[in-house]
Amino acid sequence: MATRRSTPLKLEDIEPQMCTIHTRLDILSRVPFFADLSGEAVAEVNQLFHDYGYEPGQPIYYAGDPAARLYVVAVGKVKLLQHTLSGQDVLLDILTPGEFFGSLSVLGAETYPDTALAQTMCCILAVAADDFQAILRRYPSVTVTALEVMARRLKAAHETIRQLSAHSVEQRIAAALLKLAEKLGEPQPEGLLIQMPLSRQDLAELTGTTVETASRVMSQFQKEGLIRTGRQWVAIADKLRLAAIIAET
Repeated sequence: MATRRSTPLKLEDIEPQMCTIHTRLDILSRVPFFADLSGEAVAEVNQLFHDYGYEPGQPIYYAGDPAARLYVVAVGKVKLLQHTLSGQDVLLDILTPGEFFGSLSVLGAETYPDTALAQTMCCILAVAADDFQAILRRYPSVTVTALEVMARRLKAAHETIRQLSAHSVEQRIAAALLKLAEKLGEPQPEGLLIQMPLSRQDLAELTGTTVETASRVMSQFQKEGLIRTGRQWVAIADKLRLAAIIAET
C-alpha cells in the first residue's frame, strides 16, 4: 500500500495566547508606522498594544464593523477578504508577521472596508483609537507615515479589484502565485515553495473565480511544468513562464 507523502510545508506550532515581550517589540519595530522610532520609543508604544489569540478561520472583524482598532500580525497569518456586489468573496491579501490591518477614524475610515480572518493560529496585537491618537500626539512623524501607508494600501486594494475584471483567470492565478511566492516563497526541492497551506478555495477567492475553475487552471499549470502541488501546498517551478502568462495581451 502506498504511503501518503508528507507535506513539505513548515507547519507552525502556534499557541493562541499572548506573545512574548521579545516578539512584541520585534514585530512593532517592523511596522512601517514605527520603523523610524528608537527602541525606547517602540517600547513605549508597545505598552498601548494588547495581544489576542485566534484560531484558524476565526473572524477578527467584519466589513462594516466600526473601525475601532488597528491590528498587527505578531505570529501566524491573516486573510483579508472583500465582499463584492455579486455576493462573492475576494481574497485581497494574506498577511504575515509585521504587517498591519484594520483602520481607525483618525486614519480616514469610520468602518472596516474588509473582513479579517485568521488563516492559521495567530497572535494579534491591537491598539484602540484613543491610544493610537496618543501615539500620534507623542510622535508626530508617525502621522505622516501612517497616512502615506494607508493611502498605498487602499490604492493596492483598488488595483486588485480592477485586475479581476481586466485579466483572464489564468493571468490572475499566475499573478497570485507569484505574489505569494515573493512574500512566502522558500527554495525547496519541489521548487519555490509557498510556505502556507493554500487550498483551491483560497486561490478562487484570491482571483475572483470558482473553485472548479481554479482547480482546472492549477492542473493545467502543473501539466505544463509551471508548478508542483500537493495537499494544500504549491511550489513554483518556472517563475519566468508564469510571468510571461501575466504579460500576455
